[in-house]
Amino acid sequence: MTEGRDYDATRRPPVDLDADSLDELAARGPAPSATADVDETGDFELPMADLSDEELVATVVPILADEFRCPKCFLVHHRSRRTKGRDGVDICRDCA
Repeated sequence: MTEGRDYDATRRPPVDLDADSLDELAARGPAPSATADVDETGDFELPMADLSDEELVATVVPILADEFRCPKCFLVHHRSRRTKGRDGVDICRDCA
């Protein structure tokens, strides 16, 4: 079991804390940087890779009879989420 900490005890002023100066930090060298994730084959994909030759395949489902599109957030919601906005237009409850 760990010993409790007395949060009411007096603390050292910030001046007494061990603070590293800029010279000490510069002498340590650069901080370790994040590395790219590499999969089992050793390949990785850059975030700004050229994907112009790739084809996007998606199934488009039309709005159902019990759904509506909010004109403010442009999301499709169930009709139970519909409410009147200030100008009388039907909007979702999140945008209201």
